[in-house]
Amino acid sequence: MSIKESSSKYSQKNFNDFGLGEKATAGNYRVLNKNGSFNIKKDNVGVLERINFFHVLVSMSWLQFLLIILGTYFCINLLFASLYMLVGIEHLTGIYGTTFLEQFTEAFFFSAQTITTLGYGQVAPIGILTNILAATESMMGLLGFALATGMVYGRFSKPAAKLKYSKFAVIAPYQDINGFMFRVVNPHGNQLLELEASVSLSILRENSELRSFFPLDLERSKVAFLPATWTLVHPITRESPFYQIKPEAFFKRDAEIIIVIKAFDESFSQSVYSRSSYKFNEIKWGEKFTYLISQKDGRVSVDVSGIDNTEPAKLNGEI
Repeated sequence: MSIKESSSKYSQKNFNDFGLGEKATAGNYRVLNKNGSFNIKKDNVGVLERINFFHVLVSMSWLQFLLIILGTYFCINLLFASLYMLVGIEHLTGIYGTTFLEQFTEAFFFSAQTITTLGYGQVAPIGILTNILAATESMMGLLGFALATGMVYGRFSKPAAKLKYSKFAVIAPYQDINGFMFRVVNPHGNQLLELEASVSLSILRENSELRSFFPLDLERSKVAFLPATWTLVHPITRESPFYQIKPEAFFKRDAEIIIVIKAFDESFSQSVYSRSSYKFNEIKWGEKFTYLISQKDGRVSVDVSGIDNTEPAKLNGEI
């Protein structure tokens, strides 16, 4: 039985094509990366339209951010040290170096003191041109550090639901039928409330490069809290697009399961979102997740490191 024939219930629903459309998603590739980012590249975008410094600086890793801040700080000091040397090192008092390298080094550190408005007092500018340079650098320092402080605050205050998903999804026994399942856990100390999950199947149509999108009904699409783990289950009933579909068909049709989870983060008092996906080769058929919860010292213990652990399980009849 084909997916189309086994999902008349789903064909009457509004498909969530994630703003891409059935033609745009034609072909074999991943729509949504595991980390939640879309696998999309925008070409022929104007330079001015592409520039978004705030988004780039807030979204990049901390290591990249710190390297950019330090690199910018170093380059600005190199620039102004060169300008002081160009104007004339004799216009800076307290310079004791005799070689070019020694004088440039002292000018560099004078620039660092000026841009941070620290000013130890050993070196001071003399003459109108040198004072203009020092005043300009001081103003740049005030504005630059204000912007950097805002970026740091923006990074710390940016809400994000950093959920951990199981590496694989499974097709496992569920009651007297089978179900498509995956697990999520919140490994961080913040509390997430009122979680709501939306799961969809993206799959190529038979004998076509176009895609169809099927929303998947879940055993439980909402939970009030997530203090432990949450196993999301899509029951494979007769109305399910998974019904009587073999693994080979999923491989051939380049199936992808797309997940969106919405939650309320107590720490930020804001709604946060998490996205991920499973491709056909990330689904284990005939396996089930192992149990992660135990009791230790009068408390419930969750082994987060075992979120990916599965074991063989005999399926109930045909899928």
